[in-house]
Amino acid sequence: MINFPDFQKIELRIGTIFSAEKIEGSEKLLKLSVDFGEKDATGLPAVRQVVSGIAKTYKPASLVGKQLVFVANLEPRVIMGLESQAMILATENKKGKLILVKPNKKAPSGSKLH
Repeated sequence: MINFPDFQKIELRIGTIFSAEKIEGSEKLLKLSVDFGEKDATGLPAVRQVVSGIAKTYKPASLVGKQLVFVANLEPRVIMGLESQAMILATENKKGKLILVKPNKKAPSGSKLH
């Protein structure tokens, strides 16, 4: 079990998927470009790269434009040579298929869950 102050450190945010593609050499990984409402040094929208093992359940084209819930403040991790800068949240149904966690209404990219 974690204590409440540790739980408060986890940033759950809404991310909007800008692009998605399969990762060559992997059956289960997708590379996502996700908008968390951040800006780059020039003030233009910045996207983060997220590598996720959801390709057996979701086709890349079906994810573009979708809003999902991510852990946005994880330390980056390299997966198959690609840096992943957040983690998508999902659960499984009784048949083992992934179900992505999403808001029930559109929210601004980067919105923090409370």
